[in-house]
Amino acid sequence: MSKPSFEQKQSKKIARSAAKKPAKKAPRGTLKRVLGYLRGYRFYLILSLLLAISSVALTLWIPILVGEAIDHIVAPGAVNFTAIRSIFSKAVIAILLTAILQWLMNVCNNKMTYGVAKNIRNDAFRHLQKVPFSYLDSHKIGDVVSRLISDVDQFTDGLLLGFTQLFTGIATIVGTLIFMLTVHPGITLVVVLITPLSLFVASFIAKRTYKMFKLQSEIRGKQTALMEEAIGSHKVVAAFSQEQNVLDDFNIINKKLQKASLRATFFSSLVNPTTRFVYSTVYAGVALVGALVVMNPTAAIPLSIGGLSAFLSYANQYTKPFNEISGVITELQGSLACAARIFEVLDAPTEQIDSEKTEDKSHASGCIVFENVNFSYSPEKPLIQNLNLKIEEGMHVAIVGPTGCGKTTLINLLMRFYDVTGGAIKIGGKDVREIPRHELRRSIGMVLQDTWLKSGTVAENISFGTPHATREQIVEAAKAAHAHSFIKKLPQGYDTKIGEDGGSLSQGQKQLLCISRLMLSTPPMLILDEATSSIDTRTEHRIQRAFAALMRGRTSFVVAHRLSTIKESDLILVMKDGQVIEQGNHETLLAQKGFYHTLYHSQFAHTDE
Repeated sequence: MSKPSFEQKQSKKIARSAAKKPAKKAPRGTLKRVLGYLRGYRFYLILSLLLAISSVALTLWIPILVGEAIDHIVAPGAVNFTAIRSIFSKAVIAILLTAILQWLMNVCNNKMTYGVAKNIRNDAFRHLQKVPFSYLDSHKIGDVVSRLISDVDQFTDGLLLGFTQLFTGIATIVGTLIFMLTVHPGITLVVVLITPLSLFVASFIAKRTYKMFKLQSEIRGKQTALMEEAIGSHKVVAAFSQEQNVLDDFNIINKKLQKASLRATFFSSLVNPTTRFVYSTVYAGVALVGALVVMNPTAAIPLSIGGLSAFLSYANQYTKPFNEISGVITELQGSLACAARIFEVLDAPTEQIDSEKTEDKSHASGCIVFENVNFSYSPEKPLIQNLNLKIEEGMHVAIVGPTGCGKTTLINLLMRFYDVTGGAIKIGGKDVREIPRHELRRSIGMVLQDTWLKSGTVAENISFGTPHATREQIVEAAKAAHAHSFIKKLPQGYDTKIGEDGGSLSQGQKQLLCISRLMLSTPPMLILDEATSSIDTRTEHRIQRAFAALMRGRTSFVVAHRLSTIKESDLILVMKDGQVIEQGNHETLLAQKGFYHTLYHSQFAHTDE
C-alpha cells in the first residue's frame, strides 16, 4: 500500500481540525458593539436617514408625473403638450434634486463607515499595546494583522453597503406602499401578499451563510500568517531547501480558502435569483390584475392607463429594495463575522493594571531581591520555583547556563514582560508590581541577541529610545558603540534609510546600531542578552571596554554563552532547569569545581585557567 502524500496528510489534518470546531453563530453582542461605534456619528446617521427619505420621496413622485403625462396623451393629434411640458420640467427638477440628495447621503455614509473603521483600528492597535506578552507569544502575528487589515476592510465594505442600501430600501418600501394605497388598495394587497415569500427565502439563506463567511475569514487569517512567516524567514527556508514544502502548505490553505470562498459566495448568490423570481411574479400579478381593472369601467375603484403605468413602476420599485436588502443582509453576515474576529482582539486580556499605590519615579534603582519567586509559562510545566537572590546596587551580574535553563525568563520577569506567579521581585525594597511599567522599563536599558530596527533612517533608529537627542549626541553614541565607521560608509551616512529589520545591513551591523541606541539612553540599569553575539572578536573587545565604562556605578545583567566575556563580573549566576545552582565570582566558581567549572573548561579546554 502506498503512503499518503504530504498534501493528503495535511488536508486530512485541516479537515479534522475544522470538524472539531462547532459552527458559530453571530454573537448577539457583535451588532450591539458595532452600533456603539456609531454613537459619535449620530448627526451623520440622522442626516443620512433624512436624505434617504427625501430622495425616495422625490423618486416616487416621478411615476405619478409620468402617469399624468400618459393620461394627457388622449389620442393621435389629441395631446396636451402644455401640460406635458409642465410635467417634464417638474420631473427634471425632481431627478436633479434626487441626484444631489443621494450624493450627500453617500458622503454621510462614507464619513460614518470609514470613521468607524478608523476608530476600530485605533482601538484594536491601542489594545494590542496593553496585552501581555503571553498573548502575542500564543497567537500568530500574521493572523492578528489580518484581523486589523483584511477583516476591517471586509467589515467596512459590508457596513457601507448597509448604510447606502438599507436606509433607502426601507424608505422606498414604506413610501411605495403609501403611494400604492392611494392609487388602488386592492392591487396593493396582491403585492403585499406575495412579497413576504422573498423575505423567507433571504432569511433561510442568510442563516446559513454566516458560518461560511466566518470560516472564510479564519482561513484568510491563517493564510496571511503563513505568508508572513514564509516571507520573513525566506533565507532560512531557502537554506534548508524547504521551498516546496512551504509551497505545499500554502497550496493546501489556498485550496481551503478557495473552497470556503466558493461555498460562501454560492450560497449568498442564491438570494438574488430566487428573490428576483418572486418579484417578477409580483410584477406579472400587478400587470394582470391592473389590466383587468382598467378594462372594467364598472370597477369599484377605477384605474386609468396612466395610473396603471405608475402602479407598475411602484410595484417594481417596491420589490427592488427587498432584493437589495436581502443582499445587504447576506453581506452583513460576512461583515459581522469579520467584526466578531476583530472584537476577539479587543477582548484579549490586558496586562494587570498598575497598582493605585504606585509612585511616579524617574527611575528604579537600589538593591534587587528575588523572594521565593515562582514562574511558569504554562501551569503544567513549572520553570522557576522558589528562587531567592539578592543583588546589591551597582553590581555587575552575569547569568550563564545551558539553553532553556531560564536565563532570559529571569530578565523577562525583571522587566515585567511577565509577572511572577508566586513570590516577589523588589527593587530598592519596592515590589516591581508597585512601580509603573513605563517607569520601570525606562530605567532599564536592553540590548538583545534578536535585533529590532524599524523602517527609517539610521539616526532615527539610534534615537528610538531618546527621540529628542541631537545629531551630535547620536554620533557620540555611535562612536562609543564602534558603529560610526560603518555608518559613514553608507550612502547617506546617518540619514541613510534602512528597511524593515535593518534591510541589507549585516547582523553584526544591526547589533551595533542597537548598542548605539543603548549608549545614547544611558539608563540606571542595564541588561545585555548576548548583545555582542554577532560581532567580530576585535570589535567585541572594544565594545566590552565601552560597556565596562557604561556599567560603572550601574546595576547590570549580562546573559552570555561565551564565558570569556564575563570573567570580571562581580557575581555570576549559574542556572539549570530554572534554578540558580551556583553563584559567586569567576575564581570562586572555578575553585568549587562544579557545573560552572565544567562549562568553562568545555569552552577553554585548550587554555590554562
